[in-house]
Amino acid sequence: MMNFDDLASALKGPLRGPGDDSFDDARRVWNARFDRRPDIIARCTDAADVATAVDFARDHGLRLSVKSGGHSYAGTTIADGGLLIDLSGMNSVHVDIDAGTATVGPGVTIGELDAATQAHGLATTGATVSSVGIAGFTLGGGSGYLARAFGLAVDRLLSAEIVTSDGQRIRAAEDENGDLFWAIRGAGANFGIATSLEFRLDRVGSDVLAGQIIYPFRDAGRMLRFFRDFMGEAPDELQVYPFMFKIPPIEAFPEPLHGKPVLDFVLCHLDAGANDVVQPLRELGEPILDSVGPMPYTVAQTGFDANLPSGRRYYSKAHDFAAIGDGVIDSVVEWVPQMQGTLSATYFDPSGGAIARVDPQATAFAGRQALYGLHILAGWMDASEDDTVMGWARAFHEALAPHATGGVYVNLLADDEPDRVPSAYGENHARLVELKGRWDPQNLFSANHNIAPPG
Repeated sequence: MMNFDDLASALKGPLRGPGDDSFDDARRVWNARFDRRPDIIARCTDAADVATAVDFARDHGLRLSVKSGGHSYAGTTIADGGLLIDLSGMNSVHVDIDAGTATVGPGVTIGELDAATQAHGLATTGATVSSVGIAGFTLGGGSGYLARAFGLAVDRLLSAEIVTSDGQRIRAAEDENGDLFWAIRGAGANFGIATSLEFRLDRVGSDVLAGQIIYPFRDAGRMLRFFRDFMGEAPDELQVYPFMFKIPPIEAFPEPLHGKPVLDFVLCHLDAGANDVVQPLRELGEPILDSVGPMPYTVAQTGFDANLPSGRRYYSKAHDFAAIGDGVIDSVVEWVPQMQGTLSATYFDPSGGAIARVDPQATAFAGRQALYGLHILAGWMDASEDDTVMGWARAFHEALAPHATGGVYVNLLADDEPDRVPSAYGENHARLVELKGRWDPQNLFSANHNIAPPG
């Protein structure tokens, strides 16, 4: 058994092992499909702690994993065995109002960042689930309500403080370690541990126009074709996610609708008074529910929280599409009614706007020319349902494959898709492999959607 006393004495933060009361809480993650046990957990308090832990793992040949928000579909946050670096306590947020920037720790969640920036009428692109950690979200790309207007989270990233595989603490920005800065904006988990991230902020009023318009699924084909044309003309300030799911057995919906599939247009417009822009989506039929109205941006950002609770089982499959062709719509109309899993949903993620105006080679993030992503988000309670629910997701995904570009958003890759990592980065993958050989030749940072070094 390895003696961790030297590490414990070198850290300012606590070191937790299997015999400690807080060990199980520290290793617990959002996705209950994964119940992994590291040998030891270092709860780091600052960049010096992170560098100390990295040095210890490297010098002792320990497998290294890193947890910030712990919100991973693929469960890559924590590995079995080895040393887990827990960043959740590094959750400071500093907003510079004059500069229009925010500097945040890697343990900060989207909800915490939104609260701090919205206090000054500012925001940056964040996920639509408030418990998601800003670090993993950003370093994989980062799409949300603001992405079409202002760009992905990686496009708003100005700099990052990184601990590299040799334990060095360096700054990565356009003017400093530019090749590393390029790599972390889309493939960050492979190149180091971010201990601080600096974002450019944009003016976002406290109120936006947001909510849901839910229709019965029976006319989904026609409505999705309308949506395709509608988004082709939509302003960048508007984002609309067509969600498809089965109505849960809750009092908010009449009992005859329970278990029935629906098409739900979930939207956010940065102008709280832009009712005329979204009105066409309200006239597609007789909605089951129309909750669209002015609301605080911070409220809109928590709209999905209740649908994706921690401690449930999740499985993810996704594709990029150059367009929503009729074949895609026909497959969706066929497979959504067959949906398995009480928390499952499928949705389109429109791209374009500011996302597409960035050169595809400007950052490691690929897929900017894909106009849509589609995410099959399978969610359920009981492990006995794994084969049924995951089987449905895989079959649906396979049916869509002939219509897809082959690309995929890396943050949506499943745990059983290591072969798709190169396609997630497209033409950028070769450069990432070369940079991996320079910055992490021993592949210390491998508990991720891994890019292996050359050879």
